[in-house]
Amino acid sequence: MTAQQHPPSGPDPAHYSVGSRPGAAEPVPAVVSLHLYGVDGIGMLRAVGRMGLDRGGVRRIPGATFVKLVGTGSGKTFTMRDADPHHWGVLACWRDDEGPARYEASRSHDAWSHLAHEQARILMRPLSSRGTWAGRTPFGDPLAHRWDGRVAAITRARIKPSQWRTFWSSVPPVSTDLRDVDGLDLALGIGEAPVGLQGTFSLWRTGSALSEFAHRRAPHQEVMRRTHEVGWYAEELFARLAVIDATGSYARRDIAAPDGPTMLA
Repeated sequence: MTAQQHPPSGPDPAHYSVGSRPGAAEPVPAVVSLHLYGVDGIGMLRAVGRMGLDRGGVRRIPGATFVKLVGTGSGKTFTMRDADPHHWGVLACWRDDEGPARYEASRSHDAWSHLAHEQARILMRPLSSRGTWAGRTPFGDPLAHRWDGRVAAITRARIKPSQWRTFWSSVPPVSTDLRDVDGLDLALGIGEAPVGLQGTFSLWRTGSALSEFAHRRAPHQEVMRRTHEVGWYAEELFARLAVIDATGSYARRDIAAPDGPTMLA
C-alpha cells in the first residue's frame, strides 16, 4: 500500500495550494500522514518495542519535518483504562507529497506491516492550526482555504499534573456525546505516553459536521469554557486538516467508504 497505488479520495487535492501566513514560525507541510496498525497476540508486545526502536529511524527519512509514534485508546476517560494495545500509529509531516511513499518503503513500515493484521492510512493537508506540540507548530499556520471533502481533527494537550483530576472528571460527557454526532467516521485517542500527554484524532465526512460538534454541542462547549476558566493545559494544539486520501481498515472497519466506515466480513 503506497501513496502511488491509491488515487486521492474526495475533492481534487490541487483545489488549494499549501501556504503559510506571513510570519509563521514553521512552514505548512505538503502532506501529513497517519498510519495505523492493528496487532494481536505476540504482536502487541513487539509493537511496544517498535515504539522505542523506530523513533529515530522515521525522523531520519528524507523530508520528514515532524514525527510522533503514538499509542491509541478509546478517548473515553484519557486514563490508562482507555489504552488499546491492539492499535498503534505513526503520525508524520512531510516537506513534499512523496514523503508517505518514502516512509512506506522504510524498514519501520516493513516491520509494522509484518506485525499487523490490518492497516489504515490517512493523508491530509492542513487547513488550520493553533497552538503547539512539544514546543513546535508542526502544521504551520495555513492560509485559509475552502475544502468541501472529508476533514480530520487532531488535538493534543499536555495536562498540568495539578489539573489531572479535574480534567479527567470533565472528559466522559464529551466522549459520550461524540459517539452520537452525525458525520463522524472515526474517533480515537492518541498519545505519546499513557498519562499526561493526551490527544485525539477524528475523521469527519464534512467540515460542517466537525464544526457542529466543536462549537455547538453543549458538552464540548462546557469543556471549552472550563479550559479557559481552569487552565488545565501547559500546552495545547488543535488542527483541522483536509483528507486527500483514506485507505485500509481500522478495527475491521473500512475507512475509505464514502458514506462512512463499513464493517469488513
